[in-house]
Amino acid sequence: MATVVKLLLSFLLNFFTAFVIVRFIYYPKTKDREYVFTFLTFNTVIFFVLSLLGSINLSVGFGFGLFGIFSVLRYRTNPIPIREMTYLFVTIALPVMNSILVSDNGFAQVLLANLLILLVLFAVERSWGFKFVSRKTIVYEKIELIKPECEQLLLDDLHERTGLTITGVKVGQIDFLHDTAKLEISYFEDGVSA
Repeated sequence: MATVVKLLLSFLLNFFTAFVIVRFIYYPKTKDREYVFTFLTFNTVIFFVLSLLGSINLSVGFGFGLFGIFSVLRYRTNPIPIREMTYLFVTIALPVMNSILVSDNGFAQVLLANLLILLVLFAVERSWGFKFVSRKTIVYEKIELIKPECEQLLLDDLHERTGLTITGVKVGQIDFLHDTAKLEISYFEDGVSA
């Protein structure tokens, strides 16, 4: 009976950590149902497979085998965005770590490791301490402003039209027939300069 209680408690801890990562850190940014399903399902199944294997050596080998399989799948299937691949890696690594530490009676270590993973993901996802620049390509019709000597006028016009704090502009393809140019604008995501 003690083994069943231990398995249930370790599953609840593992699933709670995975749920917090997926629901409160990943999901608010993407709202992507497909990946939410994948992350939580992978996490649960891998946890039970590793927990029921029993042997720590077998669990570690199996965990690294899963990483190998998914790195091969990465190149054989439709590309998964790097952000989603990172979350997939975390949701695969969590049950490997949790099943090994719980089977080794390291509940304090499991709690601390899960808490630290949550804190790091939360901090990184919220961009604490970072200012990120986004880029967009636009078609611009005031072709007279793309000259190097008119750079400030161009930046002012783009800011007025978009409301974004533009940090840079690259002039791409120029269409003199239609008096347009493709510009790649760089701007701070939150609209505020660093």
